[in-house]
Amino acid sequence: MTSDNLKIFISAGEASGDLHGADLVAALRRDAPGSEIRFLGGDMMTREAGHEPLIHYRDMAYMGFAEVLRHLPAIAANLKKATEAISEMRPDALVLIDYPSFNLKLARHAKTLGIPVFFYISPKVWAWKEWRVKDMRRYCDKILSILPFEVDYFRGKGLDVEYVGNPSVAEVARKKADMPTCAEFNLRHGLDPNLPLLALVPGSRRGEIRGNLPIMVEAALRFPGLQPVVAAAPSVPLEFYRSLGVPKLAHIPIVTDATFELMGLAEEAFVTSGTATLECALLGTPQVVCYRSSGSKIFYNIMSHVLKCPHVTLPNLIANGLDGERFANEVVPELLMHHCNPDELAANLEKILPGRPGRREMLEGYDRMRSRLTESDAPGNAARAILQGVHKNNQ
Repeated sequence: MTSDNLKIFISAGEASGDLHGADLVAALRRDAPGSEIRFLGGDMMTREAGHEPLIHYRDMAYMGFAEVLRHLPAIAANLKKATEAISEMRPDALVLIDYPSFNLKLARHAKTLGIPVFFYISPKVWAWKEWRVKDMRRYCDKILSILPFEVDYFRGKGLDVEYVGNPSVAEVARKKADMPTCAEFNLRHGLDPNLPLLALVPGSRRGEIRGNLPIMVEAALRFPGLQPVVAAAPSVPLEFYRSLGVPKLAHIPIVTDATFELMGLAEEAFVTSGTATLECALLGTPQVVCYRSSGSKIFYNIMSHVLKCPHVTLPNLIANGLDGERFANEVVPELLMHHCNPDELAANLEKILPGRPGRREMLEGYDRMRSRLTESDAPGNAARAILQGVHKNNQ
């Protein structure tokens, strides 16, 4: 069997997985142009594969216990459809992209058929739900990691793992090259050209926005020399932001489909913990990270014992690894739960204003983080590792 007639099945169950999956499909098409690719994913993977997904991720991405419970019949139907497709296709490889609860079930099914399983962008079991490592070890042939600190972790758990690079490095560089100037951005969104931008990035889910944005606004307005601007999530209507009952929000501009540009052009940013913290760091914008789902100190203490890692933000984890101590060599401040309040946000923003030592230290931390990520071609390396694994299995 040559690389021109391989069969590969890819499963991505969320929007971020669709993005990374599209780049992987493009790399596989380049290295194995005659291969047959079937997938669960979205519009970006559709564009690269040239055909529709077996299941679109919008019919799969159920988050939270209550939502999952309500959609159990749909989830069961999706799983049945996917496993039947794998049985029919008998692919040379099953490639999983995050989405562990669903994807590990596919992995188990594939292993019963003798199909090699590759996990590209593995679940964050080093942070929580470590019990999934047992299933990963049992059903996955290789972990293709995008976070350098995961290599020692997974090897220590008995898994075959390879760091392939981080796709965000190339994605950020690509998007940054197409960014408008600050003057163009201000003109497009009707912003004051005389005030530096302060990006408020409160997350993409309504619960996150409701919990974090009012605090960001309160802290931001303590800096009259900065122009706060809210980055709206594309899936959340503007009416929701205005309905939060925050009177001062009425005087703050909200931009849609411009989160990346806003973070890249801002002088500083308040960012809700998530992938945006890594993008903000790669853009070189100093940031204060916060997350408030509960203001309870008791809940904070409980979560600090549940989490298996010293940090929750990717910039800190990448720069310091899983063995780093909490607050030691912290690249970005993490204001979680009851620490996410206007006073602490404002105090930490004060430290990273232009000319302050904290700003220089944070930018040096960004450099340390970037050097550990490297500039490797993550989807290209992942595609080559998959094809090599398939050929080895078929020998």
